[in-house]
Amino acid sequence: MASHKILVIDDSRVIRMRVRDMLPKGNFEVVEATDGVEGMEAIRQQRPNLIMLDFLLPRMSGWEVFQEIQSQPDLQKIPLVLMSGRREEVAEKISEPFEYFEFIQKPFEQKELIEAIKAAMVKARKARPMATTASPAAPAASNGASAAEVEALKKQVAMLQKEVVALKSQTAKILAFIKQKLR
Repeated sequence: MASHKILVIDDSRVIRMRVRDMLPKGNFEVVEATDGVEGMEAIRQQRPNLIMLDFLLPRMSGWEVFQEIQSQPDLQKIPLVLMSGRREEVAEKISEPFEYFEFIQKPFEQKELIEAIKAAMVKARKARPMATTASPAAPAASNGASAAEVEALKKQVAMLQKEVVALKSQTAKILAFIKQKLR
């Protein structure tokens, strides 16, 4: 009998089968969901030992599923591996380093999957700040901090965008120079 229940939420049948095939035989029961709505239902009904969540899903995105999981203390304790073909999509919504879940980039190999699962289990044990027991004045303070953090991130994004434009310009100049020398 399987000792661990893993929920794989991914709209790609290939990825779901790949995860199933990469897990050691006999140790895992794999439950599958094809979109975020099915995934949330399976989380509530099945109470898996691990969730593998695709970031881009139909009906309810992986981002929305992630937010739902994070809003419920009992679900936060379930180890989570977020999957995406592009890390920057995830990092746009959730700042790195990813403290409470593990990220794995698609496509992945068996060794990477096993390492991600182990890391997710370690990260899920980390103590989280208690939001539910805060005093009424605390949320206002944390909202102010969030606004300040958002503003700082916006400034950082603007600065990075300027750097990208400058780098693109430099690259274009270098390419033009190389083309001229090759003639």
